[in-house]
Amino acid sequence: MTAELVRGQNHPLPEARLEIRVSAGTPIVAGATLGDEHGKVHGVEWVAHPGAPTLPGLEVSKQAAADHRLAVDLDALSPSVHRVTVLLALPTGTGGPARFGAVAAPFVAVTGLDGTEVATYTVIGLQTETAVVALELYRRQGAWKVRAVGQGYAGGLAELLADQDLPEARQLAAGIHEAVARGLARSVAAPPPRVPDADRPRQTPAPALGPDQTHGGPGTAPQGTPPPSVGGSHGGAAPHDPSADTQSTAPMAGGPVNYTHSGRRTTAPPPPPPTVPPAQPGQPAQPVAGDATGWSMDERLYNQVWGMFEDLARTTAAYRSAVDFAESRMEQELDRVLSDPRSRISGQGDAAREAARAKHAQLVDQARAALDRDLAQLRAEADVVEPALPMAYARWDNPVWHGYRVPMEVPMAVRLGDLRLPESDGLRIPMLVRLPLERGLWIDSGRSGSGDSFTDSDELRRLALDTAVALAARLLAVYPPGEFSVHVIDPAGTGATTLAPLTQPGVLAGPPAVGAAGVSDVLGRLTQRVDLVQMAVRGGAADALPPGFDTAEQLLIVNDFPHGFDDRAVTQLRYLADEGPAVGVHLMMVADRQDAAAYGPLLDPLWRSLLRLTPTPDDHLADPWVGHAWTYEPSLVPPGSRILHQVLTQVADARRSWNR
Repeated sequence: MTAELVRGQNHPLPEARLEIRVSAGTPIVAGATLGDEHGKVHGVEWVAHPGAPTLPGLEVSKQAAADHRLAVDLDALSPSVHRVTVLLALPTGTGGPARFGAVAAPFVAVTGLDGTEVATYTVIGLQTETAVVALELYRRQGAWKVRAVGQGYAGGLAELLADQDLPEARQLAAGIHEAVARGLARSVAAPPPRVPDADRPRQTPAPALGPDQTHGGPGTAPQGTPPPSVGGSHGGAAPHDPSADTQSTAPMAGGPVNYTHSGRRTTAPPPPPPTVPPAQPGQPAQPVAGDATGWSMDERLYNQVWGMFEDLARTTAAYRSAVDFAESRMEQELDRVLSDPRSRISGQGDAAREAARAKHAQLVDQARAALDRDLAQLRAEADVVEPALPMAYARWDNPVWHGYRVPMEVPMAVRLGDLRLPESDGLRIPMLVRLPLERGLWIDSGRSGSGDSFTDSDELRRLALDTAVALAARLLAVYPPGEFSVHVIDPAGTGATTLAPLTQPGVLAGPPAVGAAGVSDVLGRLTQRVDLVQMAVRGGAADALPPGFDTAEQLLIVNDFPHGFDDRAVTQLRYLADEGPAVGVHLMMVADRQDAAAYGPLLDPLWRSLLRLTPTPDDHLADPWVGHAWTYEPSLVPPGSRILHQVLTQVADARRSWNR
């Protein structure tokens, strides 16, 4: 499966003989340098370029071209070579483009000899640069990997080669351009430019918010994106659903995720109509709500939210990798100073150390400036998108809820909360998951592990049940009358006060079940429902269900687990978690996993099958592209707000009218 890399990301190389294919919209120069274990290039004889295209284990093109194929045999490289750095540059004196910002973003693919792509990288974000380090192959602990670099140089090849510590950098750069000029007449014509990533429709794997996610443990991925069979990128997880199965743990699907409604035909959706004049040259485009692709405004907003999630993930990855690169460079330069006894005790060594630190600070400042620019654009987009979101996607404090009417059809997704990164400085992305839910939810009533400020375990349990009530109320509010039912199990009756917003309007399917008898009754009815629907579906006889059978989606809220549950009840819960979602029965557990430790590994499959959410902000979700630890914040009703009562009163009235 092809890995689509972002700047700073790496990927293992499965074989030694490879091709590196480069595509651009204009003739460019391609070359490569070889480095030792410290990344040092020992001289011009360690550089492959159009004037000297062949080195042991490496061959590059002899001329400038819009497409290149570089041959690499890692096994044939000298044992002293630990790094192969791929360089791209615009030729000089040819009348061509003067900077990479004026041409299509170069696309680089590492492939096997049969053409199968191993990893790809689109070098975006270039402006005034005329040379760029595209990627590097490097040896680590005996295995080879590829890393996307994307480091550009406005000073061209001379500056790039000097940054590789080649003393003859300027002369070598002049010789390369001279060799290119001699062969330019034979350069192939440029093909149509490749569409850069920034201009592609933003349909990618939703955040597959990753493995199970508290720091120090597996991370949980949100759900919401379609499974790989129907889709896969920045639609990569529903971390909001954040991946292939909204909760997938990695970007495993090969292509972009299909975010169109599952009931639509698979024809391409029309592009959104232009709503604002194009931006002036050099100015960022004015954000518009619903400018993503999709048939309806809800679909366009859904795709736009996931595009924002992807943009934030990628720009943060670029910043972090740039900082890592700057620190690595500084460490290498300081190591070289310290390895020379003559420079360690001389003024020359002090000057070299100061220069290394100054260069580090300059690179970090440049990376921060680029991040701040991208964050400003994303904030501007969030400012216009958030107020335009429909009820299913909106926060509880959005005025759209004050005009609430019970809907007549199910929306394509629902909001479970917000996601943010430490560098995003207040920017939050809605966490959307597709409906119907593809997995159950676990609202964690225990300590998050990231240092919440609550010391009272009773307060944490209350907040967890508050979160469950708010999520259940949202689900009830976005479904048409009679299409969603909620059951509650509260064995000890400890949640009576917190459950009042659901019990008082009468939106529940029945009173909360208490005691062992109540637990057994509710679990027995729901497991029987799963059995009946499964048999009807497998037998192709949906009309054979008993008269009066409730075909609505069912949600079971379980409070204070495992208190009041015996082994049989635990087995039924596991059955509902595994088999229920496929036939419309969903589980929402409010539980502290530590409290259930007495069950040992018996409950591990149950926890793994649920999407973990927390009642307080916690960075336990991971995206599928670069594995950022995203902080999740629940979607709660503002203190003192009456909106929940108003909405659920209308839901209850519609439910009673539908039952008559």
